[in-house]
Amino acid sequence: MSTTLLTGIKTLVTNSPELGDAGSETDRLGIIHDAAVVLDGESVAWVGRAADAPAADSARDLEGGAVLPGFVESHSHMIFAGDRSEEFSARMQGKKYEAGGIRGTVAKTRAASAEELHCNYKNLLSESLRQGTTTVEVKSGYGQSTESELRSLQVAGRETDEVTLLAAHVAPPEFAGRTDDYVQMVVDEMVPTCAPYARWIDVFCEKGAFNEEQSRAVLTAGIKHGLTPRVHGNQLNPGPGVQLAVELGAASVDHVVHLSEADIDALAQSATVATVLPGADFSTRNPYPPARKLLDAGATVALGADCNPGTSFTTSMPFCIAIAVRDLHMSPDEAVWAATAGGAAALQREDVGVLRPGARADLSVLDAPNHLHLAYRPGVPLVSSVYSHGELVYRAAGVLNG
Repeated sequence: MSTTLLTGIKTLVTNSPELGDAGSETDRLGIIHDAAVVLDGESVAWVGRAADAPAADSARDLEGGAVLPGFVESHSHMIFAGDRSEEFSARMQGKKYEAGGIRGTVAKTRAASAEELHCNYKNLLSESLRQGTTTVEVKSGYGQSTESELRSLQVAGRETDEVTLLAAHVAPPEFAGRTDDYVQMVVDEMVPTCAPYARWIDVFCEKGAFNEEQSRAVLTAGIKHGLTPRVHGNQLNPGPGVQLAVELGAASVDHVVHLSEADIDALAQSATVATVLPGADFSTRNPYPPARKLLDAGATVALGADCNPGTSFTTSMPFCIAIAVRDLHMSPDEAVWAATAGGAAALQREDVGVLRPGARADLSVLDAPNHLHLAYRPGVPLVSSVYSHGELVYRAAGVLNG
């Protein structure tokens, strides 16, 4: 393997406070000014001030940009077919979102071939990468039969190790009025068949989807088959999702819009990460989650884009960072940490979301002097290049004159 020295870094976000210029926990982002990074194969070998950089086999000048860890998307639904733009239009004209559109996506996903699903998935991953996301969790959930869920997981596993079985998204049409029967089928058939192709088990614990008893049955079955639980909880209404997630030791509980003080305290006292997904709230005109209260209570907060065809059809973490700062009352530092190290925590990963020796060499370069510009300049494509596993995988095209 050869080493590469990246120089010309105006500010470097490491997410390792001990490495930052301040050298203190008060600088959670571990920022180094006038920095350099040495890549060795797929890993980071060294970070520090450029003046102290060791020799390397080659060097690249990043020309004064800011560098931060690649974004870690810990909640996405990228395996699907079809389009729900008309549903979005109706919602913007006043129709309330009640999760019913999921069933339309199920029909189209079941009808699509594996290669059609993979093509759409690859396009969304490429779109994510161009905006700085280098690690993506991907859920099933639009198949809702054993055959279709298995196929979705196999397609997802072609591109990521972070694969989640979300068979319990909603009950499919053939189980209308028989949600308990569907849950029994998920427990007895889907989970045993699909578990070898997933790392995580998830459930939509929500009015109109699955109640506490049904959600517990699905998650417990997943745990029995070696899967770690995650929960969609408290998105549309107050409910038991947060408390169930904490009780079962879930890695994360996601959406967390409607929280009681007891929910916030439970999250603050647990290792379960609260994942906020403001793109969904933006698209549905629902209230935003109380991220400020969660942070002030001491809960670990992750930030995700929640790419899905119905309620958050975005792959842009910079967009979600801007919303988090503007409407969730997070500071720019908190939002960037939540989109990188926070996402890694939600996936129980220590090798991504950080830039320190031994971490995976995933990083984004901004055409900006610091990370604050992600919220300061919303909608502007600031990501100029992206490295994944130590390789330059994206570089923005320049403007051609004449």
